[in-house]
Amino acid sequence: MKYLIIEDEKIAVERLKKLITKLRPDYQFLGSADTISKSVSLLRYVKDADVIFLDIQLSDGLSFEIFEHIEFDTPIIFTTAYDHYAIKAFKLNSVDYLLKPIDLSELQSAIEKFEKHYEPKSLVVTNQSIIKNLIESFHRKQHKERFVIKVGEHLKHVETADVHTFYSEDKATYLQTKDGKRYIIDFSLDKVEEIVDPGDFFRISRKYIVNLKGIRDIIQFTNSRLKLLIHNHESEQVIVARERVNQFKEWLDR
Repeated sequence: MKYLIIEDEKIAVERLKKLITKLRPDYQFLGSADTISKSVSLLRYVKDADVIFLDIQLSDGLSFEIFEHIEFDTPIIFTTAYDHYAIKAFKLNSVDYLLKPIDLSELQSAIEKFEKHYEPKSLVVTNQSIIKNLIESFHRKQHKERFVIKVGEHLKHVETADVHTFYSEDKATYLQTKDGKRYIIDFSLDKVEEIVDPGDFFRISRKYIVNLKGIRDIIQFTNSRLKLLIHNHESEQVIVARERVNQFKEWLDR
């Protein structure tokens, strides 16, 4: 059997190779990659791998992005540092996953499972469904569900779904809830953009991130821009920057 390793830590690559060699000395190592772009190139060049050991978290993003650039039906054994219930569920309908640091007995179990069920044609659909489920799982995990805020001497939390807009003002970042209340939060607007769900929130300008549910009207504005009316937000005009208008329209039209 021939295999590839996609992993961004050289020590982890060497350790995995040693473990595989210990269990299966006849397995042939074909190469490795440590970034998404290098992985795409490797998979385009090496087409005869029987199995791929694929790290979920690479240095430049989640390895699921690889599948946006190239299609292949090679069986996959995922490796991950995240122990999550969705991953456990995924284990039931995939080749397998390995939780870091990789245990020799777990690796042996994964290899045996691969060898027992290795049927390339039947794995094509399975791999695609696994990838879709894992992408959704990790996106759910990474998106912030609530924000903790200070109200006087008290702490309370605001559900992200109840926020209609995030905005910056006087070097501070605020969130405004659906009932019009606003609170200072300890995040920059750039950080907020990273941690909220891009399916629900859009960065319309350097100053504003809006929730789709909070938009009550969209009006054509000067210089090819758009003006948004946000529920219970009447303090100032909320304008979609001209350079973001096309992306905003695409976001609305998903």
